[in-house]
Amino acid sequence: MFTVAADAYDRFMGRYSGPLAPLMADLAGVAEGQRVVDVGCGPGALTTELVRRVGADSVSAVDPSEPFVAAAKERHPGVDVRLATAEQLPFGDDEFDRALAQLVVHFMADPVKGLEEMRRVTQPGGIVAACVWDHAGGTGPVSPFWEAAHAIDADAPDESQMAGAREGHLTELFEQAGLREVDETALSVTVELAGFDGWWEPFTAGVGPAGAYLASLDPEQQARMRELSRSKFDAWGDGSSHTVGAWAARGAA
Repeated sequence: MFTVAADAYDRFMGRYSGPLAPLMADLAGVAEGQRVVDVGCGPGALTTELVRRVGADSVSAVDPSEPFVAAAKERHPGVDVRLATAEQLPFGDDEFDRALAQLVVHFMADPVKGLEEMRRVTQPGGIVAACVWDHAGGTGPVSPFWEAAHAIDADAPDESQMAGAREGHLTELFEQAGLREVDETALSVTVELAGFDGWWEPFTAGVGPAGAYLASLDPEQQARMRELSRSKFDAWGDGSSHTVGAWAARGAA
């Protein structure tokens, strides 16, 4: 799902994750003088914001996708970018003041272990923060796609049951991982989309669960999905302006 080229991911999710990054950095209280780590950095949307706030020398980042790591390294000279999973972070104990995971927890093989690792590498009293799109509530950026899929197949495997995608679940995961003073909140960003075709095209690149699902369909089913998705897209948002929501949590290490 995430072995695609970085520019394909940028077209698919970057238009949403970019404006989300400052909100996540604010939630975690990222400020000058801190050392921070971006867990599951992808091509580097959040990394960009962290570098802006604390400087490249104070930022580390990891991702399990080789194309994404290569892109993050190219885009962020001076940042320590490594190929690694959240469940096995290649850092020592208490190395960072802040550890952040933007749109990643639901893709961790073991979300509690991943959050435990984020807590381990964060100094006592430091902050761990994470967010996941509100897939269960239907306000995520791919919600119209899954609405169309369910119109065809009620049992289509959407993302609503993934870790952190419903209200309160990030809190449960944070507490299971041993984080303290956990606080969960709703975040939202508004983006401008240039019509249905611009929204739809990135799905055809096979990025993420939605792209993988589309690729699994035969050409006739894909054509039907496209038309149903168009109707859902037309009913979504206000003209070219679309607001998407996420659940976010922070806790003390």
